[in-house]
Amino acid sequence: MSVVSVEKSSFLANLFCLGPYRYLIRTAVLGLLLLSLSRLALVLWQFDRVEGTALLFDVLVQGIRADIIVVSLFLVVPVLLIPLASVRGLNKVWFQFSYLWCLLALVLLVFMELATPAFIMQYDVRPNRLFVEYLKYPKEVLSTLWFGFRWPLVFGLLATLALTWLMRRIFRAGKCSLNRWSVFKSLGLWCLALLLLFAGIRSTTDHRPANPAIFAITSDSMVNSLVLSSAYSVLYALYNLKHEAHSSEIYGKLPTNQMLQQSLDWPWLKSYNFTNPEYPTAHWQQALVKRAKPLNLVIVLQESLGATFVESLGGVAVTPELEKLKQQGIWFENLYATGTRSVRGIEAVVAGFPPTPAQSTVKLSNSQQHFTTLASILKNQGYQTQFIYGGEAHFDNMRSFFTGNGVDQIVDQSQMQNPVFTGSWGASDEDLFTAAHQQLTALHQQDKPFFSLIFTSSNHEPFEFPDGRIELKEEPKATVNNAVKYADWAMGQFFEKAKQSAYWQDTLFLIVADHDNRVYGDNLIPVEKFHIPALILGADTKAALLKPLASQIDLAPTLLSMMGVSSCHTMTGRDFMLDHTSPGRALLQFENYFALMQQGAGPQELVILKPDGNGIKGQYQPKEQKLHLSDHALSVAEKNKALALVQLPSYLYREQKNSSSAPCGEQH
Repeated sequence: MSVVSVEKSSFLANLFCLGPYRYLIRTAVLGLLLLSLSRLALVLWQFDRVEGTALLFDVLVQGIRADIIVVSLFLVVPVLLIPLASVRGLNKVWFQFSYLWCLLALVLLVFMELATPAFIMQYDVRPNRLFVEYLKYPKEVLSTLWFGFRWPLVFGLLATLALTWLMRRIFRAGKCSLNRWSVFKSLGLWCLALLLLFAGIRSTTDHRPANPAIFAITSDSMVNSLVLSSAYSVLYALYNLKHEAHSSEIYGKLPTNQMLQQSLDWPWLKSYNFTNPEYPTAHWQQALVKRAKPLNLVIVLQESLGATFVESLGGVAVTPELEKLKQQGIWFENLYATGTRSVRGIEAVVAGFPPTPAQSTVKLSNSQQHFTTLASILKNQGYQTQFIYGGEAHFDNMRSFFTGNGVDQIVDQSQMQNPVFTGSWGASDEDLFTAAHQQLTALHQQDKPFFSLIFTSSNHEPFEFPDGRIELKEEPKATVNNAVKYADWAMGQFFEKAKQSAYWQDTLFLIVADHDNRVYGDNLIPVEKFHIPALILGADTKAALLKPLASQIDLAPTLLSMMGVSSCHTMTGRDFMLDHTSPGRALLQFENYFALMQQGAGPQELVILKPDGNGIKGQYQPKEQKLHLSDHALSVAEKNKALALVQLPSYLYREQKNSSSAPCGEQH
């Protein structure tokens, strides 16, 4: 063998063999290479979406910058401990530790990237906080993955194992010396390594370090997520969990007095007296409908039933039963959800609570007791209260939230007797409604007013439901359109029974979605995916069409007024019995973006707050289902109006001022 060949072989064998930095440098190079290749594959897969932004080059280049941040974060711990490699007797321990640490870091990066395509197919965005939250429910998640994403799951696991083996071979390649470095040499390069890590993590010379908002370079949220790595997205979500109480401050901060004044400055709140400084939103709501005996209340909260599936709202014709029922009650033509999660829908519908960038209050610690909800209000007025769910009520912390805030009875899967069909998410909707009808009949016989929340689940991935119930909309069977049609059929069967029951004439019903399905499209905020149906019917309700823009938080005050229940509470939604003519507004929380949408003469006007503290204006045309962002600068007044509305719920939660026992400053 020639001298040149020997020297070349020696050079390749010892490439990156820089003492204690051996595994760290290999991790950095492999990590950046793997993440870039993964991003390139995702870009090719979603090329139409990326090409539509005309920012392909920026996505790839800014992606490398984001990858340097996450790789630097993974290397912080071993780099901080490098001086131990110079201590006699610890150098071999150090090399073993750095090897295991770095290999595990790369395995995590690989696993998260391989999990990304399935997550994007389901949620139209890279793994984020939702990915972390679902890890608490392995039974439901594993069942969904196995029945809905079996082959991606198997491929992902096998690919992770194969790449782990390959990376281990690369890590062990070469004959590197494990000799200790001198203290002087170690400390000198250690200081340089710390400086490079600091620069890599900060990624900017601005006064604030880089965060995901910096990489929001397009109006398409899915494409923005491609700029990041999935590990970075999840790590940032975990980091934000400790800032829940102050979550809205990512948009800026108003003085408390100014925030309260602007939050309550809406036409439908003008007639109320907010005079209790300890509970600034507490007020007395006088029911506009006078009744000798207040009505019962039943809320049917439909899983993922957006306007997407309602023909009269511009969607697919898979809800014929709902279309029939809308002729018999008050139909909300322009109602918008506050978010894209079931718990966000529960928070808005049942608690009348506005959204924040934090988790829903259904899951936060300070709202597990004494938090204002319809259940707590009605329980104080002598109502029996219950929650009926076909799955396991502990999911998403629902059991804890409800039992701590006014719900007396939980009826879930464990109490469903002889269900005709059980899927990944529990008993089918027809079993749920069978149990609900039995419960409502029994409650009515006790001659006490009652409130019941019925939460459906059949319209949820992997879309399992019994055969022979409906004529399928399409093949194969397990599709969202078929599942929605089945859920609609089951609901129609329930209302046929309810209309013939003794409790019908004494009960007010609300049918409403928690949110739409999660295929979001290319708008910065997918406004069209917040549009949901809502219908109030039952008792003496007359058919009517409500056209003003409305939010889920408006439903609870409206229901109380129609039921004939006057009460002191802290909810700031709109009572449509009191004011049904003023232009409306809706509050939308999408990932880290918050939008205030207001009714305009033509298109809806939006103010969108971004997590970097800036804001932009937009216009939304419902018929086009397209959000047009404006080039005009957002005025201070426009930004502050939106900022006040997102800061209010964060303030009420943090200061515990949304108490169910909050007294009104002035009784009526």
